[in-house]
Amino acid sequence: MKKSVIQTIAVVLGMFALIQARQAAAQYGSQNDLPTFAQRNLAGPRLGFTYIPGNGELVKKLKSKNMGPVLSQFGWHFEYQVVPESGGPSFVVELVPLIAGVEYGTIVPSVSLAMGIRFPGGFEFGLGPNVLAGGDKGVYTALVVAVGKSFNYGGVSIPVNLVCATSPKGNRFSIIFGYAITKSVRRPNSPNE
Repeated sequence: MKKSVIQTIAVVLGMFALIQARQAAAQYGSQNDLPTFAQRNLAGPRLGFTYIPGNGELVKKLKSKNMGPVLSQFGWHFEYQVVPESGGPSFVVELVPLIAGVEYGTIVPSVSLAMGIRFPGGFEFGLGPNVLAGGDKGVYTALVVAVGKSFNYGGVSIPVNLVCATSPKGNRFSIIFGYAITKSVRRPNSPNE
């Protein structure tokens, strides 16, 4: 009796596995049905403001240089984007070098590398490392978390992002905006290209 129960269970599990495999094969179809992607390179200017709250090491360093906790930001945004041609979110890698503090007669350079997702409606988020030049103290590193929305007008993308850079030396909060125009579009003929 036990042997027939085990055989019945094995047959049911085998049929279940076969049905799942057939459904997976039907879902993906042939090699020609694999998704294709467009690759876009976007770049453009960025500007905004950064606020450094509290009384941490960064704020003390700014005060020692006669700078306040609010800094202007100017820079350039490099973006590599992979977009599924069938629709869905875009996968984005961004490099954003900025200079801050020009209103105080100085330059405080920083660079961020963010990896994230942009949804079809324009909502986006990402995170990655940030390096801020600290003068005589070397460099400060932080984790950047950004959320925002990109507005599209006639092929021009206008992103507005809220950014938080977290670090034990002091947190920074920024609003950054600008524009980007698609520089090139590559649509591979096959998924294997």
